[in-house]
Amino acid sequence: MVSIRDVAMRASVSIGTVSKYLNTPHRVAPDTKKRIRKAINELGYVRNEAARQLRAGESKTLAFVALELNNPFFGEFADAMERRAAENGLFLFIVGSNGDPEREGQYIEMFAQQRVYGVILASGLTRQKELDLLFTRRIPTVLVDAYAATDRFSSTSVDDFLGAERAVTHLIEQGCRSIAFIGGEIQIHQIAERLRGARSAVDAHPGVRLDVIPTVERSVPAGLAVGEQLLGRPRAELPDGIFAANDSLAMGIMQAISSESELRIPEDVAIVGYDDIDYASSAGVPLSTVRRPREVFGRSAVDLVRDQAESTESLPVRRIVIQPELIIRQSSQR
Repeated sequence: MVSIRDVAMRASVSIGTVSKYLNTPHRVAPDTKKRIRKAINELGYVRNEAARQLRAGESKTLAFVALELNNPFFGEFADAMERRAAENGLFLFIVGSNGDPEREGQYIEMFAQQRVYGVILASGLTRQKELDLLFTRRIPTVLVDAYAATDRFSSTSVDDFLGAERAVTHLIEQGCRSIAFIGGEIQIHQIAERLRGARSAVDAHPGVRLDVIPTVERSVPAGLAVGEQLLGRPRAELPDGIFAANDSLAMGIMQAISSESELRIPEDVAIVGYDDIDYASSAGVPLSTVRRPREVFGRSAVDLVRDQAESTESLPVRRIVIQPELIIRQSSQR
């Protein structure tokens, strides 16, 4: 590997002069800059920016840990964050925990060692020891969705309880009396809040029943599997309303119902998803959903990290709670 020493020897200058050229080129004489530039090109020298930042105690890398990268919402959310990060001269590094706390812990330890600019956590499964590590190392950290009640980290979240309550209330207003909640692991904060909101809506309407059907994943194939499972029930035991924990699940369920049964959406089964991913409005039956404004969501997460990183004083914990919006489309409107 070509080093800065090799460049100095080829250009017949000191190592300090090459370092000055790399960091403050305006302080280097034009003829000297020309010789150093020529040496760099001839040797193929590439600066080790990560090592330089580590020595300087600074970084332009903003790390984002998502729960699952196969969920389109996280991709759209990351896109909003990336654009906001670019506006501030930062580079977004994206990883997915895939519901594995051990893997997430390894990522966080790596970020702490590399002294990243900041960390945005959106997995909902971060263990206390990793949170302690980030807090102790004073790495600017923002928690997305999962830890709105923390007193150590700033957070940005959507009111998932309210969003779910509105979604299930809408189904009830459409005449649904047997509603299925299709969701993932209840230990994930976002899922637990959506279930809590669904139960609140059902409890407020006597005669309405809620059936909770957990899933290991929150993907289209997982939704398809649940849909096929539901279709195996006697017609009288089928729900007439379905609230899915995200749009991917909802679209898989709709695919199963549309391709393997005579049930009609929404006449026989009304369906509402969550997130309002780009595909929701263009599905075969446009999907009703709860919109999480990813642009506001993403920008606020980056801004909270930047405020911490750029401040010379200890900032108070800030909690941004964004209101969700129920988007009614054909899949639920009878």
